[in-house]
Amino acid sequence: MAAVLRALQGGIESMYRVETDLDVCDFLVGGDRNGWEVERTPREQLLIKQGDGEMQLGLFVDERTIENLTLNDPGRRLDAGNLQDFLLAVEGVSHFVYLVHRARADRPVSAVELELQAEVDKYLVALLVTWNQDPDGNPPEDLRRRLFSEISFAGDLSREERDRYQLANSAADSYAASLEERFLKVRNVDEMLAEARRFYRKGLAEKLEHITQLAA
Repeated sequence: MAAVLRALQGGIESMYRVETDLDVCDFLVGGDRNGWEVERTPREQLLIKQGDGEMQLGLFVDERTIENLTLNDPGRRLDAGNLQDFLLAVEGVSHFVYLVHRARADRPVSAVELELQAEVDKYLVALLVTWNQDPDGNPPEDLRRRLFSEISFAGDLSREERDRYQLANSAADSYAASLEERFLKVRNVDEMLAEARRFYRKGLAEKLEHITQLAA
C-alpha cells in the first residue's frame, strides 16, 4: 500500500534532481506514532528527534489516505475523489525529502521553510500530474485556487502554527501565480522546472525575497 509514497518520493527527487538514498517507506510509523511523543495527531506528520549529533525521522500518513490512493490511482486519474488525499501524501513525502536533502548538505531548516516548500511541491506535482492527464494537453485552470484559496486550517492549531501555515500558503500562492504567468501561458515546462529547481535550493529568506521580487 505504501508504494504510492515511494512513487511520490521518486517523482519529487527526480523533479528537483536530488537523491536521498533512503526509502521513505522505511520511516513510516503507525497511528500510535510508535512511541513518539507528540502534541497533535494530524493525518500527516513528520516526526523529528535530534541528539548526540544524530537525527531520527518518522513519517505518519493516515492509513485511509494511502488506501484511497491505492484504490484510486492518481497516476491514472487525479480528481475530486482523491485530490485531497494526494496532496496530503505529497506534503508528507515533501517534508521527508527536503529535510533529508538539507541535512545531507548540513543546512538548517525551519518549520516555515518546510511548509513553504511543501506547498510549492503540492502545486507542482498536482499540476504536472493533472496536465499530463488532460486529453487536449492543457494545464488546469483552477488548481491554484483550489490549493491556496479554497482551504481551511485545523481548529486545534496554536497561534504560531496558524501563522506559519498562513505564511506558507500565501507565499506559495504568490510563487505559483508567477509560474503560471511566466511559464504555463507559453507551455514552457522545461523552464518552469529549471526555475523550481533553483528555488528549491534557496534558503527561506532567499525564497521569500525571490517571491517578493517576482510579485513586484
